Formats: sequence, C-alpha cells, structure tokens
Amino acid sequence: MLSGNLPLISDQISRPALEVVLGEVQKALDNKIPGAICEFGCYVGTTSLFIRRLLNKSQDDRPFHVYDSFEGLPPKDQQDNSAAGVYFTAGELKVSKKQFLEQFHKAHLKAPITHKGWFNELTDQDIPDQIAFAFLDGDFYGSILTSLQLVWPRLHDKGSIAIDDYRRETLPGVEQAITDFFQGKRYKLRYAHNIAVITKP
Repeated sequence: MLSGNLPLISDQISRPALEVVLGEVQKALDNKIPGAICEFGCYVGTTSLFIRRLLNKSQDDRPFHVYDSFEGLPPKDQQDNSAAGVYFTAGELKVSKKQFLEQFHKAHLKAPITHKGWFNELTDQDIPDQIAFAFLDGDFYGSILTSLQLVWPRLHDKGSIAIDDYRRETLPGVEQAITDFFQGKRYKLRYAHNIAVITKP
C-alpha cells in the first residue's frame, strides 16, 4: 500500500480512499505529467502529508499547492441539503493554518505552498498555469463547483482530478456539482471508495 503503516491524523478520509488519491498522484509522477499538484480543502493535513511523502520519494520538486479557508465549512447551498447530513454545519471542521503547518513540522516534511481563503475568492494568480493532479475535498456544492472551474481549464490533457465524497448520501452537493459542471463537456469518470476520478477523454 502506498500509505504503508503511517498513521492517518484525522478520520476525514479512509485508508482505501487515500490509496485512490495517492494512486493518481503516483501516476502523474511516474508518467512525468507536467504541472503542479493541487489540493482544495486540506483540513488538518492527512492527505497533504502523504502527497508530500510521495513527492519526496520520487525526488520530484514540482510545486505543491494547498488551498483552504482555515475557517471550517462554509454555509450550505440548497444542493447540499440532506436529512442524513444535518451535522455538517458552517464553521465545522475548522483548523487554523498554523495547526496545518505544524503537522509538516512534526513530520519533518517541507510544507506545501499554502493559500488561505475561500475558494470563490481565489484569483487566477493563485492557481498554477498547468496542473498535473488535483484533489478536491470541499464537501459542499459551491466549493466543488468553484474548484472545478479553477482546475479543469488548467488540467494537463493526461492529468486527473480526484474528488472526495462522491455519491455520499450525507453530502449530495458534491455529485450535483460534478453533474452541473460537466454538463455538455467531454470527460471520463470512474469512482471507488467515494472518490471520483475524472480525466479528459
């Protein structure tokens, strides 16, 4: 397993789901797909730490960008409403940027280029011109839709996007955002362990 026996520092992603994400990162590195690695929604940094370890193992010094509000979840859109997801509320899952960066210090790993702010406040200057892989973990409709709008035009033709919480009953906005964004667009989608992997045809 790519994640080995190293601990997961939060319960926000399962080990099987993490393996799907890391598998896509590994493909980008093995195939030398040009572009940055990006993560939208990092929480305390579980996935971020493992991505950094893969980059180190491959001796790949490409840019690694992480984006998060560090203010917890935003307010829901109508598309996020679910009787099963009532406990996902604005401000929940809040972790400070300092707490996130401390995880890298503890692990003796180089921190990613870390951007603090809501996704809909990001500008073109905040996003790399070319992206090899992006992991989207925004939980809600608006966050996923905005992330896709930022990433898809910059994704390398052979790159991929992994999106957490796909077809999860508690977070219906994720699947709806994917459906709405890709309406009329050509793309390929496969999924496992609630991770959707999207590539260009």
